[in-house]
Amino acid sequence: MSGLYGISDLHVGFAENRTFVESLRPEKEDDWLIVAGDVAERFAEVEWALRTLSGRFAQVIWAPGNHELWTPRDDPNRSRGEERYLNLVEMCRGLGVHTPEDPYPIWEGEGGPVAVAPLFVLYDYTFRPEGASNKKEALEIAYEAGIVCSDEMMLHPDPYPSREAWCDARIAYTEARMAELPPGTRTVLVNHFPLIREPTRVLWYPEFAQWCGTERTADWHRRFNAVSVVYGHLHIPRTIHDEGVPFVEVSVGYPREWRKRGDAPTGPRPILPLPVG
Repeated sequence: MSGLYGISDLHVGFAENRTFVESLRPEKEDDWLIVAGDVAERFAEVEWALRTLSGRFAQVIWAPGNHELWTPRDDPNRSRGEERYLNLVEMCRGLGVHTPEDPYPIWEGEGGPVAVAPLFVLYDYTFRPEGASNKKEALEIAYEAGIVCSDEMMLHPDPYPSREAWCDARIAYTEARMAELPPGTRTVLVNHFPLIREPTRVLWYPEFAQWCGTERTADWHRRFNAVSVVYGHLHIPRTIHDEGVPFVEVSVGYPREWRKRGDAPTGPRPILPLPVG
């Protein structure tokens, strides 16, 4: 029986993670794989990983993470902001990988039919730490605690004036795309950042939550008839439920993190058919 699987936060810039990706194989030749962002920071490494996976799985569906959108100083590809994102989209299309800019593929296997919808929605600093009533106060708390996401230095929002403005544009775009689906369409929603705040409640450093999503997507799993929501970013692989909908965190994470859970990273997690229990 074929399946729809999910994985994220591959971070193949680390040799151990690159070796892990080289070892990945589908269980069935017609398995699909969701890649929910943070494949790598450098453009060529993202391309290598997606080329490798798209050559093995029947379909690969990609949603960008924040790390793909960074412009590292040592990356020969100097594109930034929306231009970098669109360059990644074109690269994916050349590999046959589905992106948030393409028609949503329909999973017809067990648990289907469902539209698998890769999304690109950023964050807008509304997952604020306690005591902060706005972005300025939230950032002040984070800087005072020494917990500041590298996005502040490396994820450029060009041509938008800010990352939250880019997030606002992506929300409007995504809502319009979802509204075009036929009424009653069941979905699997895929976004690098969690669509609800609840997964961030267990962060060791709550100040980091402001770089993890937006309150404006909290009802999307209901509005868009989701049977499952797939996300990454937090490096806390687990499944929680909201109103009966599973929210599945599928991250691999950094070697220092996955070694705490075992001798090797956990492989792709099953999304459909829904795991028993």
